[in-house]
Amino acid sequence: MRYSQILLPTLKENPAEAEVVSHRLMLRAGFMRKLTSGIYTYLPFGLAAIRKVERIVREEMNRAGAQELALPMVQPADLWIETGRYEKYGPELLRFKDRHNRESCLGPTHEEVITDLVRREIHSYRDLPVNLYQIQTKFRDEIRPRFGLMRGREFLMKDAYSFDVSDEMAEVSYRKMYEAYKRIFTRCGLEFRAVEADSGTIGGSFSHEFMVLAKTGEDTIVVCKNCDYAANMEKAAVRPPSAPAAVDMLEMTKVETPGKRKVEAVCEFLNIEPADLVKTLVYIADGLPVAVLVRGDRDVQEVKLKNLLGVADVALADDKQVFDTTGVPTGYLGPRGITIKIVADLEVAVMRNFVVGANEKNFHLKNVNMDRDFTVEAVADLRQITPDDPCPSCNGRLELTEGIEVGHVFKLGTKYSEAMQAVFQDSDGLEKPFVMGCYGIGITRVVAAAIEQNHDQNGIVFPVPLAPFQAIILNLDLKDAAISRAAEDLYQSLQDLGVETLLDDRDERPGSKFKDADLLGIPFRIMIGKRFSKDGVVEVRRRRDGFTEEVSIDHLPGILQARIAAEISG
Repeated sequence: MRYSQILLPTLKENPAEAEVVSHRLMLRAGFMRKLTSGIYTYLPFGLAAIRKVERIVREEMNRAGAQELALPMVQPADLWIETGRYEKYGPELLRFKDRHNRESCLGPTHEEVITDLVRREIHSYRDLPVNLYQIQTKFRDEIRPRFGLMRGREFLMKDAYSFDVSDEMAEVSYRKMYEAYKRIFTRCGLEFRAVEADSGTIGGSFSHEFMVLAKTGEDTIVVCKNCDYAANMEKAAVRPPSAPAAVDMLEMTKVETPGKRKVEAVCEFLNIEPADLVKTLVYIADGLPVAVLVRGDRDVQEVKLKNLLGVADVALADDKQVFDTTGVPTGYLGPRGITIKIVADLEVAVMRNFVVGANEKNFHLKNVNMDRDFTVEAVADLRQITPDDPCPSCNGRLELTEGIEVGHVFKLGTKYSEAMQAVFQDSDGLEKPFVMGCYGIGITRVVAAAIEQNHDQNGIVFPVPLAPFQAIILNLDLKDAAISRAAEDLYQSLQDLGVETLLDDRDERPGSKFKDADLLGIPFRIMIGKRFSKDGVVEVRRRRDGFTEEVSIDHLPGILQARIAAEISG
């Protein structure tokens, strides 16, 4: 492609609307333009990068035995009502009525549609397993679209769905997709980790997120420095605490703590550590209050709490809700004598002689012990993990780092097949629900994540497998016939070898061409100028590290083809 003929409107200044690196650089490099909030038009340069991701995904999905199809973006509400998700999914599901007053929605995901297809077309165990996938536009009506393609309303996604006869066979399908995802992101040239994750609104019993590691990532993940354990903060398991030491339970006493409502103030006043205090926090879970007990220096992980309670939503109660529910002002609430449901973190169960609120303004209780002085309905891992916690797998050292979710694999089980009565006949002639899996990759988000991970102060630094062009030729003197002829001949030679090349044939100053080449992030820059006129050599600069060398123009095509092939193969 010739630069003079491609729609590639680069920008010199940072757009005011851009909040993160990928958003800023994708606008500046002419990847896309905003149509409306959270919705973008992809220009040729940006679309080329997206197509690179699509090709890798298709090749690996086909290699894993999945079959591509295309499902409608417009979905009838009836299917979502069958699974109970029409209301539960929330306002991100864009609902509308057609001219016949039939309710429909724009698909944010396709579990209902694919299950409806399979229940109509597959009826015997002999036709299983099957894995069907598509690459299609999705729409989620985000309340606050931001960060460009990182959290837009309309985006391109690969979603696949497996159907099996049993949990054991579903595990085989899950592992195939897990390994396929590892190959996909490795081939994309990305540094990533697969982390244990919560299944969220999709549901299911088990899942992994694939996270691209980047300092600008919006998700915090936990990784072990000694083993392969990795999890997101919502799923990261805290290693169970040791059994309590043989400590005598002291007599509970009530102490005055005038005006001391915060953990730090109470601890300073009583000359104790936060680890010696238990907080009683009230949450509203699907409209009902529940008290959650955690150590004074810990934070509740709300997804863990939600999963324990089996509810759709939890939210920390405000001061008025706490008082209306318990009759106690915030800061003095404790577990002894309250009538609402109480659950406790694992650590609380092994604590002895701790401090809690006395359920009376300006008072706390000392030397309180669980089971002796109060009881709880459940004990579970309910707190946020910290870097000071040991790895739950190997007891090694943990590290918190940032990541960007680009893929998610789920074990769905029979959640959708049972709700939609999607069954097959097994080898004994009995009807059984399909055991399902779900596997998604945000195609457009992969491109944004790649830029978040690969950039410098001058622009994008594309991994070779995702670069819209693998090389760019800069004609540094259009008025010199020999230089222009050499640029044209080299361009044709690289094209003939399958090297995707952009020829910068614009009548611009060399400095402008250098800046645009850096901004675009094309892996190899070839400069044809005075050194060619003098010695027949051209300069080749590698974008990733700036390494520059002089190469004979006659030898360059073969050398460059080999280097690109090596980069792509890893």
